[in-house]
Amino acid sequence: MVIPFKEFKVDELLVKVYNTRDEMGKASAYDVSSKMRELLKVKDIINVVFAAAPSQNEFLAYLNREDLEWNRINAFHMDEYIGLPSDAPQLFANFLRERLFANKPFRNVFYINGNAENPEEECERLTKLLEENPLDITCMGIGENGHIAFNDPHVADFNDPKKVKIVDLDEKCRQQQVNDGCFKTLEEVPKYAITMTIPTLISSPYIFCIVPAKQKAEAVRNTLLGPIEESCPASILRRCKNAILYLDLDSASKLDI
Repeated sequence: MVIPFKEFKVDELLVKVYNTRDEMGKASAYDVSSKMRELLKVKDIINVVFAAAPSQNEFLAYLNREDLEWNRINAFHMDEYIGLPSDAPQLFANFLRERLFANKPFRNVFYINGNAENPEEECERLTKLLEENPLDITCMGIGENGHIAFNDPHVADFNDPKKVKIVDLDEKCRQQQVNDGCFKTLEEVPKYAITMTIPTLISSPYIFCIVPAKQKAEAVRNTLLGPIEESCPASILRRCKNAILYLDLDSASKLDI
């Protein structure tokens, strides 16, 4: 167990700041796996949704080391590009398959098909799966523009009536994919995606949000110190009980701590 450098609450949101990105990843994986074990004592099956991004690498690496009853866990991923080739390494399904889903004997992995012939029907299929398998745990990150999943500020809706929807991605979100090294140029980044909506993501009784790196510092500041509104979608986490935000010293660098 890793002791945080600093721990505090902002509204309902517990914030844990760690000295390094590696410590942050190790601590978050410990907490998530502990919650999984706790829930599996009282439920036959649990449902967990994961984010796909370089910010999650340390967390996923440490989670891979955990000895869990994976065959009693259903896995979702929260968003996916529309239109990339099925073997593209940038596909979030492929990212998570390589780093977690193919390494453990999950009961089910419910993939989002970004190449579905009818994306609206794919949203309906995922909606039905979520209704049949309500989320227990959300493992997520925050984008440079404050997005959660692909709910960028211009499409974010705290009261979204949909569970899953098609969205267009704003330029800052698409540029982040270039900054992260996932694409070489902005023109290569898809303009549309399928995403779980904000009400779906925060419907989980337990939320673990892992956010390292200096390029996320402004988004973290807005999340914790700005108004709770769709201009910074992640700010909704401050209304969520049993939510934890994990930071390293870089991502926390614009906070007065």
